Amino acid sequence: MALMFTGHFLFLALVMFAFSTFEESVSNYSDWAVFTDDLDQFKTQKVQDFRPNPKPKKSMLHPSLYFDAGEIQAMRQRSRTSHLHLFRAIRSAVTVMLSNPTYYLPPPKHADFAAKWNEIYGNNLPPLALYCLLCPEDKVAFEFILEYMDRMVGYKNWLVENAPGDEVPVGHSLTGFATAFDFLYNLLDDHRRQKYLEKIWVITEEMYEYSKVRSWGKQLLHNHQATNMIALLTGALVTGVGKESKVNLWKQVVVDVMEKTMFLLNHVVDGSLDEGVAYGSYTAKSVTQYVFLAQRHFNINNLDNNWLKMHFWFYYATLLPGFQRTVGIADSNYNWFYGPESQLVFLDKFILKNGAGNWLAQQIRRHRPKDGPMVPSTAQRWSTLHTEYIWYDPQLTPQPPAEYGTPKMHTFPNWGVVTYGAGLPNTQTNTFVSFKSGKLGGRAVYDIVHFQPYSWIDGWRSFNPGHEHPDQNSFTFAPNGQVFVSEALYGPKLSYLNNVLVFAPSPTSQCNKPWEGQLGECAQWLKWTSEEVGDAAGEIITASQHGEMIFVSGEAVSAYSSAMKLKSVYRALLLLNSQTLLVVDHIERQDNSPINSVSAFFHNLDIDFKYIPYRFMNRYNGAMMDVWDAHYKMFWFDHRGSSPVASIQEAEQAAEFKKRWTQFVNVTFPMESAITRIAYVFYGPYVNVSSCRFTDNSNSGLQISLNVNNTEHVVSIVTDYYNLNTRFSYLGFGGFANVADQGRITQFGLGSQAIVKPVRQDKVIFPFGFKFNIAVGLILCASLLILTFQWRFYLSFRKLMRWALMLVVALWFVELVDVWRACTQPICAQWARTEAEASAGSLSSQGARADPPDVVITSLPGSGADILRQLFFNSSDFLYIRVPTAYIDIPETECEIDSFVDACEWQAADVHGVRFRLLRGWLQSVVRDTKLHLQNIHLHDSGRGKLAQYFPVGRDKKRKSKRREPWLEQRSRMKGAFDRDAEYVRALRRHLVHFPGARPVLGLSSGSWTLKLHFFQEVLGSSLRALYVVRDPRAWVYSMLYSSKPSLYSLKNVPERLAKLFKVEGGKGRCCVNPGYALEYESLRKELSKPKSNAVSLLSHLWLANTAAALRINTRLLPASHQLIRFEDIVHFPQNTTERIFAFLGIPLSPASLNQILFATSTNLFYLPYEGEISPSKTNVWQQNLPRDTIKQIENICWTLMARLGYPKFMD
Repeated sequence: MALMFTGHFLFLALVMFAFSTFEESVSNYSDWAVFTDDLDQFKTQKVQDFRPNPKPKKSMLHPSLYFDAGEIQAMRQRSRTSHLHLFRAIRSAVTVMLSNPTYYLPPPKHADFAAKWNEIYGNNLPPLALYCLLCPEDKVAFEFILEYMDRMVGYKNWLVENAPGDEVPVGHSLTGFATAFDFLYNLLDDHRRQKYLEKIWVITEEMYEYSKVRSWGKQLLHNHQATNMIALLTGALVTGVGKESKVNLWKQVVVDVMEKTMFLLNHVVDGSLDEGVAYGSYTAKSVTQYVFLAQRHFNINNLDNNWLKMHFWFYYATLLPGFQRTVGIADSNYNWFYGPESQLVFLDKFILKNGAGNWLAQQIRRHRPKDGPMVPSTAQRWSTLHTEYIWYDPQLTPQPPAEYGTPKMHTFPNWGVVTYGAGLPNTQTNTFVSFKSGKLGGRAVYDIVHFQPYSWIDGWRSFNPGHEHPDQNSFTFAPNGQVFVSEALYGPKLSYLNNVLVFAPSPTSQCNKPWEGQLGECAQWLKWTSEEVGDAAGEIITASQHGEMIFVSGEAVSAYSSAMKLKSVYRALLLLNSQTLLVVDHIERQDNSPINSVSAFFHNLDIDFKYIPYRFMNRYNGAMMDVWDAHYKMFWFDHRGSSPVASIQEAEQAAEFKKRWTQFVNVTFPMESAITRIAYVFYGPYVNVSSCRFTDNSNSGLQISLNVNNTEHVVSIVTDYYNLNTRFSYLGFGGFANVADQGRITQFGLGSQAIVKPVRQDKVIFPFGFKFNIAVGLILCASLLILTFQWRFYLSFRKLMRWALMLVVALWFVELVDVWRACTQPICAQWARTEAEASAGSLSSQGARADPPDVVITSLPGSGADILRQLFFNSSDFLYIRVPTAYIDIPETECEIDSFVDACEWQAADVHGVRFRLLRGWLQSVVRDTKLHLQNIHLHDSGRGKLAQYFPVGRDKKRKSKRREPWLEQRSRMKGAFDRDAEYVRALRRHLVHFPGARPVLGLSSGSWTLKLHFFQEVLGSSLRALYVVRDPRAWVYSMLYSSKPSLYSLKNVPERLAKLFKVEGGKGRCCVNPGYALEYESLRKELSKPKSNAVSLLSHLWLANTAAALRINTRLLPASHQLIRFEDIVHFPQNTTERIFAFLGIPLSPASLNQILFATSTNLFYLPYEGEISPSKTNVWQQNLPRDTIKQIENICWTLMARLGYPKFMD
């Protein structure tokens, strides 16, 4: 069972303060994401102020928050050696403070202190106090901090007058003051100790009372909550001596809320925070402090939290080239609000332990701008220096991550963000692109709100995504590191301040009438509680990289009001090279939609470089930005060739406590038909774009020809992207786009290949029809005949011209008839196509076109194959079908198929036999006519007879079951399971209504099918894609015997089933087909006949026999029809393994599927029925729990096959 927080927990001394917020029924994983029906429970652990040693002397109470008094001397030593660079940063900060006491000291009067946002005073105290601790000889600094703290103690409260309902400034002041008090305790006189302690107590008590009534006490994963909870915890830890009962209650409140936070963060598989990088650094500052303090003071260990393991990428993959600026999604600054150096060294010391965190912190500090808008605020720039100093581990040599040095694409599947080219130096070749299309609150929070798996979550009232923007399908582009299109950063929530589409006229427009953008706009904060806004969602459809090209697309129709009656708002980005970005918008509306106009926006905040009008090739309108004589250009056009003139505007909006300027290009297109398609081309100064046009505009997709540097690129994009059959038909594979250029075609998600030009059998001198060429030949002959007559009989020139004119008219008429019959369009498109387009279009005729896959999953039961369901579940491309269930089961045939395993292999020749006719028809029905097959299933009330049929157990087992429980209870239990299966069939039907092109995926639970894939290939043909899952035999034996109670070994009655495998009755052979017996099972038969064989030996021989037979048989399948997958690879390398699986299927891995498999393998929140909790640490649990003799026995039996599959010996 995966506990919500691990490690040894301590309990409150006073049980009367038992915590009541967490319910005992709260489960530690979502029932919408797992297979088990009975959810395990977790209980909130109590926290006590535990001191195992006798109470220390009063002089030794502090410091204790982050370190003990005994560590101070070593810290001072490090300030001159390993931590010198950090000490210099701290000393520099203190020098600046001392040089301007009027600015940095709190005002003498409380009115002046309360008149403005005053977090600066709390934030600057800890690094100042740490400096005084490291340099006690600096009396000037010490007197400065005493005056600093004396003034703060003298204030009646620490609230901001014009924000009486916001305690965040108080939280900053309390955290900073209490931390400084803890650091300086032994340097203070008794009077100040008492005075400061009383003030901390009063403010902490106020914060506790506020936590009961303010939203930050209830809204999770929000910067206010984390900030104020850390303040409450810090105050409680510092003031706890002698007042344990009340202080322990404060601690318990914090632990409750923050452990909920850590539990929810564990669902966020990509390490992101929905509030963006700036506010994300704000929240993460408090989260890392909590993780450290909770482990230090309560022995609560959150270091295995998956969010922490992935959080490094939230900083690295969002950095623009040059290490100064980050992607500005949501309410953002140009970079971070707090840190992130402190967070990075924390991650390196406690999580990564590879030097990457230290390296990135080093790069950020080294490249910090000295002036301009990207300089950190004086209120925040030094606030994390003390924790950075405390956590920095000099033994971790700074080194970049393995992928550093070449531009890479990074996908945040939970956040809904894709970046390319992040974390690199600022050079001419390093380009940055970002794209955002995500769900409100992030995928995990959105799903938790909508599926309600946890009773302590009160819908959207438990969260606060107010800092998010209406920005689904927004993007940025920085060729050469020069920002060309950027976000508008922190500001009012207006769609036109983001790079998205707005529409008019909208019946639900609330501002900027008649225009309306995305849901939740028109206020200072996103209105997430308004109608429909809670369901607002974008979705990244695909994201792929090939070399320096990337393709990413997103759907945002759910982010717009339903009153607009839009069917699709699909945006695709194609980066052709480091200088050229193609953006395509596909908008589809319903017939009764009121919308007739669409407007696009592109922003840039750089006041030094203005957008100016520009015209491309005297054909398309555009805009240009002149950066020191380097021209960055954009232009646009729709599928009709229209290119309206843009409006270039400037705007100033409120941001934080200041104004922020932006400029933007606004271009508006009419929507004259149900489908509107618009292309935008953005390119830098080092490429030459000479032409661009639509060459195909069908319902299925579009094609654009773009000439860059005298090379023609033919871009094909599917817009009916939810239909897998359409994608295969339009592109020749299951992806979403391809690019043909220079004799190669790149299929995004699969790879690139050469275009082999077909040899034309009908090549002629003139590229016209056969009849036309015959007519030309006849006319030429007639012309020669006329010339001969004219020469022989001296005909007049006038007569000759008359005959020639008649022949030309005849030639024209024949040509017109030929064209009319051969061409389906008024102007035949095939004549106008270029050679590159013709080559791209002919790719499918060369045999490269594949068929949509029919997926079959087989394995031995208990091998973990059910985890693959997460790849295909809730996908527009696939329909995952479990076999068997009550309503979907293999039909009974003459050849009995054991539900656990058998030793019979079927060959392709067996398919056409009479005994397999029913099974062959069933398989064709399920795969080829899935919708009709499901509709024909009769879902009736579960009667007694049907219930008995559903449970195919032996008669002896039935009698035992009846003796164990009354019939009515047994019937009720079976009816519940039967009803669940009926609802499962209904869910499959609903899925096909929404996604009629979804292909079936058969999850076969019986190990018998591992030897019968030739049968499937013969029935299904070349479209078969069989996934065979194998597991380490030691882990498999452990799973069969020990992972569940009762064990799968006993539930499946394995000894009896194995004995039945080799029983010969009535003169029949062991298998219904002859020869069909797999000889690899002979070793198992011999072992079974031994009187002293045990369960471990039997299972080891079974694994060996089945796996060896499957490998032998399946090697004879078509290479493109079969793939072996190790269960351990799925768990340890989920992204690489699933990308390999989807490449085998001919379909790019979608971010949604990636998110599901990452959740299943990385969070400790996912369970399989018999394998239990799934995580990398659990795959080798057999190493700790199996006796060494047992491990050795398994290895001795299975070693030859283990070595072949890459499983090393444990007992060497």
